[in-house]
Parts: sequence; C-alpha cells; structure tokens
Amino acid sequence: MSAQSQKEAVFSAVSSVINEAGITVHEGESFSTHLNRELRAQVTNILVEGFNSGTIALDKSFTSEAELRTYCSGLTSNWLRKDGRLNGGVKYEAKNPGSRVGSSDAQLKAMRQLLSTKTDPSEKAEIQSFINTRVAEIKASRKPAKTIDVSALPEELQHLVNN
Repeated sequence: MSAQSQKEAVFSAVSSVINEAGITVHEGESFSTHLNRELRAQVTNILVEGFNSGTIALDKSFTSEAELRTYCSGLTSNWLRKDGRLNGGVKYEAKNPGSRVGSSDAQLKAMRQLLSTKTDPSEKAEIQSFINTRVAEIKASRKPAKTIDVSALPEELQHLVNN
C-alpha cells in the first residue's frame, strides 16, 4: 500500500475532526471558519501520527517532534487555503505572486544582501535597479514560449509576431 498524499491526509484529518465535533459545514463554506485552536490541534495530532507511522508521504526529515508539529500546522493552513473541498470552492490565488522569483539565484541573493547593508538612498536606488533588472531576466527566462498561429491573425498584425 502506498502512502497517502499530504493533501488527502489533511482533507481526511480535517473532515474527521469536524465530523467528530458534530459540526456541519455547508457547501460553499470554508472549513477553516469552524476550526478553533483545539480542533486544529487534533488535526495536527492526526497528521503527526500519520507521518510517524509512514501512512502519509513525507520526503523530508525532522530533527524533533516540535519541528514536525510546526510543519503539520503549516501544512494544514496551506491546504485549508488551497484545497477547494476545504476552502468553500474558492480558487486559490497567491497574495504576492512572483514574490519568490529568484529565491535560488545566487546573484540576486547577494544583491539583496548588499541592499540591506546600505542606508544611502542613491546607493539603495542603484542596487534596486540592478535587482529589478535581474528579476525581469529570471521571469523572462521562465515563461514558456507561446506558439502563435500567424495565419489566424489579420494581415495588419502578422508583422508583429517574432518569428
């Protein structure tokens, strides 16, 4: 038997805790509005037990039980926001899309560190312009190439397609 996905494990844990508490969640309603501190702790306990027993898939290791519990709490929050079955069917949208762009780029990290050490506004502005340029380069390199059917465009616009 293969391990249950984390998404399914959170859904199962939240559903069972809500049901055991005798709470009815109506269609289109978010489960998170019904989860108080005690109920969330129960969900965390179920997830921790599942990770420890190997019934829930986990591709990282934790040095302490507290670290695993923190991970489970964040995991629950994540899927309460993203899983349509738990969030009332709302399509998830990131609050700050693109905010992680370049987080693994060494050059960008170094420039951001340099920026944090400066107080002079002109130096900060210069560094920020380099950061903005680098972020734009990274974003441009990540965009998938879109194929445009040139023949479907009006003749007046066909010259605008980069072939």
